[in-house]
Amino acid sequence: MKIMKKIIINKVIGAALIVLAAQACSESFTDLTPKGSVTSGNYWSTESDAVSAANGLYEHWGDDNMFGRGLFWFVNASDDMVTGRTDAGSAAARDFVATGNESRINSMYKKFYQIIQRANSILVNVPDMTINEEVKRRVLGEAYFMRAYAYFYLTQYYGDHRAGLPIVTEANMNEARFTRPAHVSENYQQMEQDLLTAAELLPLVTAYGANDLGRAHRDAAYAYLAKMYLHWARYDAGKWAEVVRYCDMVTSSGSGRALINTGNPQEDFASVFYVENNFSPEYIFSVVSNNVRGCILPAVLFENTGYGLYNGWGYFHPTLELYNHFEEGDYRKKATILEFGDTFTLFGEERQYYSSNSWTGFQFNKYMQPFRFPQEVHLNPNGDYPTSNLNVPLVRYADILLMKAEALIMQNQNADAPINQIRNRAGLPSITGATLADLKRERRSEFAAEYTDRHVDLVRWGDAQEAYSKPATGRQHANRDNPNSPYTVTEVWPARNFNPAIHHVWPIPPADITNSGISQNEGW
Repeated sequence: MKIMKKIIINKVIGAALIVLAAQACSESFTDLTPKGSVTSGNYWSTESDAVSAANGLYEHWGDDNMFGRGLFWFVNASDDMVTGRTDAGSAAARDFVATGNESRINSMYKKFYQIIQRANSILVNVPDMTINEEVKRRVLGEAYFMRAYAYFYLTQYYGDHRAGLPIVTEANMNEARFTRPAHVSENYQQMEQDLLTAAELLPLVTAYGANDLGRAHRDAAYAYLAKMYLHWARYDAGKWAEVVRYCDMVTSSGSGRALINTGNPQEDFASVFYVENNFSPEYIFSVVSNNVRGCILPAVLFENTGYGLYNGWGYFHPTLELYNHFEEGDYRKKATILEFGDTFTLFGEERQYYSSNSWTGFQFNKYMQPFRFPQEVHLNPNGDYPTSNLNVPLVRYADILLMKAEALIMQNQNADAPINQIRNRAGLPSITGATLADLKRERRSEFAAEYTDRHVDLVRWGDAQEAYSKPATGRQHANRDNPNSPYTVTEVWPARNFNPAIHHVWPIPPADITNSGISQNEGW
């Protein structure tokens, strides 16, 4: 598929963009393998055209430089992990000295705008199509949702009180130049409108058949409204009440949202990340993946070279600080992190964990279930493109509970109930009078190595500067090929200079600055 090389400031014919989307996806939503082609002259004629265009909104899920690992370079800035090999581009991002030119981080900005343009093309063309009304409503709902979804990540990483991101809708999508809003709240207002419209148009996930699971749905719209208001509340405390409102709407929507909690804390949290639970009641919105074309993140976290058995890439190693953070008796710890000597199953055989590659002596365990089975069960037979059929969550019901808890605490209300649901599932006792410190602890324990993104949490709480002023440490084992080898604690990444006036956002790639004529984020 030919990828646009310039950001949305190029004049792009909407139909041509949709040709790209249609080439990216087959008509079966869960089959992400590229199939077929169309021309702009014969498009926007049939229901199949509209559905195929909607499928194109999700094409980026199979893009290594998006949720495969691209955005994880930003997640990697947190104190939970370090880059697991010498890599100048990722180190520049983690050390907050990036220019935006680095290949690790220079493509996501424009790719989110590609999603926005695809959504705009749908919103221009689908309303006048003579197709099944139910399908039309869903496709339009998906377009409104995915436009807001793209802006959510753009504003999370690139916008603030000094400048938002160019707002591109169906009304101005063919303009050649754009400006940055004076404040990111203007983006939030647009996202709010889009998500509310999406919630009206989209069905509940329970209305979808097996082939449509993973599409945007009403609960996902409510969830991203809550997430958006959580960020907006940094600038307008009145938005905390909206966080609670939309979290409650997810809970009460009728779709049966709930934590996976069978009363077995040794297994319940771990099982959230099992293939068989890709679409469990805890699932809200995830990167849908399969073992032919999909998300490489699990393999990115797997042991580099995979002990000679499969191609792991060995990035993003847990820090000792994350390991030590967990409370005694928290079953999330073992579900999240492997340490030397831990017993685990690899390709059907039980073994003890060790690593000759881990910088910290640990590996993330959260997405490793596909590696328990023979390779052909869940993994791509092409080890050079190591995808699996495990979905990678973007929003879980646990996030709904903890966003609500945070919003209640910020309004001086009691948040014990949602926090204790999370704690009890992990095997921990209930607490009373939960504080913001309790909330912060639960978010770190619950979402390590997820796109919920601890770095973003630290930034919005104002905690990043202090957290990053300390070095990251790990365990240096005397014999890295011996699971029972003794270790010493060593510094694996030095303290970093985080300036909250600059580094709370990332640099917009310079090529996109040049193409669009917009201003760079201050200080970068």
